[in-house]
Amino acid sequence: MEPSYRFFSNRACKYFPCHPEPSPDEFNCLFCFCPLYALGKECGGIFEYSDKGVKFCMDCHLPHMPEYYDHIVSKLMEPR
Repeated sequence: MEPSYRFFSNRACKYFPCHPEPSPDEFNCLFCFCPLYALGKECGGIFEYSDKGVKFCMDCHLPHMPEYYDHIVSKLMEPR
């Protein structure tokens, strides 16, 4: 994938893939920890909150799909 700064896959990671993913060849590890997590309900991904209020994102693949790079960067650039 070009440009290469948009994608990184670390198959040597003991957690790879950290989410069930139908296509490990396209699993993007660039955002290993989702930079949108702290946005709470405004992140744009798939998530649930536990009974204790903890955000649970196991079913969200947004940060691990190469085509969402621009979405993530644009969300980070939005004024708060």
